[in-house]
Amino acid sequence: MKRKSFEHMACPIAQSLELVGEWWTPLILRDTVLFGLTRFDDIQNDLGIAPTVLTSRLNHLVDSGLLERRQYTDRPPRFEYIPTEAAEDFRPVLGALAEWGQKWTSRRPSDASS
Repeated sequence: MKRKSFEHMACPIAQSLELVGEWWTPLILRDTVLFGLTRFDDIQNDLGIAPTVLTSRLNHLVDSGLLERRQYTDRPPRFEYIPTEAAEDFRPVLGALAEWGQKWTSRRPSDASS
């Protein structure tokens, strides 16, 4: 199912969701910005995400200016994904989302043994 595009909405929240609101995207940004994972295999292994989905999300983040793609080997060609200033500026949003989730979601780590 294709999601609705918010690109024509003037609301800054809608515009932000246009860039980072796809499923998996905040977790990819978490991995690159907070955890320092930059290589495709490392991100894929951490998230357990399908390679085709990860490729699509990474391409979107590069096209949106949140990540920069850099080749680190020629044979085979391999790339790493470096957070841009825009991605680094997303750090407090990730922190706020984590704090909110810690407080309000039903499966907090402290509840895991219950």
